[in-house]
Amino acid sequence: MTPSKHREDRDLVAEALVRAAAPGSQLVTPPGSRLTPLARDLAFDKGITFTTGRYAEPAGPVGPGGFRRRSNRIAVASDHGGFALKDQLIPLLKEMGERPVDLGPAAASPSVDYPDFARLVAAEVSGGRADFGIIVDGAGIGSAMVANKLPGVKAANCWNEASARNAREHNHANVLTLGSGHLDLAAARLVIAAFLTTDPGDDRHARRAKKLDAVEAEYLRTSQITAHFEEGR
Repeated sequence: MTPSKHREDRDLVAEALVRAAAPGSQLVTPPGSRLTPLARDLAFDKGITFTTGRYAEPAGPVGPGGFRRRSNRIAVASDHGGFALKDQLIPLLKEMGERPVDLGPAAASPSVDYPDFARLVAAEVSGGRADFGIIVDGAGIGSAMVANKLPGVKAANCWNEASARNAREHNHANVLTLGSGHLDLAAARLVIAAFLTTDPGDDRHARRAKKLDAVEAEYLRTSQITAHFEEGR
């Protein structure tokens, strides 16, 4: 790709960025940037306006109220059934101003199993190396089960915008699992945008989320004590 072609593609304001913005907000775009037809129509429907600013790479994602927030490092992976959708999510997340890290697989081989790749994503979030994780398999259920085995991970299988917002606000989820058998790219885009732009709720939501942490901590302590005494036998 030539440098001019690269810049031309880079300065297109895509529909995904507009869809993630709050209605009535104002988006900052690079000088000379152009809206795609879908982005233009959606911006009109949502009452979104644009202002020109210095180009940043990448442009920060838009949070509630239209302000720009820090881009997130997002670990992404799939099994063989979710491979095609996962590959489409990587450029989508970049368009949204995020920093996706593709943990694989490199191909949709039948030997690619969801426990292996769900664990990779969960480990990045558990270890603090990623802000969020996204895992795609056929239904999104098995990957959530695997991810929730790791300390500090709250994985939620979401299938629409409402469930994604609930997972973040009520449950403080930090890993999103998607079912490629239930969601196409357009639907997944809405779920991801809702998940990433919803803040964890405070008050009663925070209190309940802390109880989730307490259950995990209790069983971790029990398993550590058991392991200690078994080693001493």
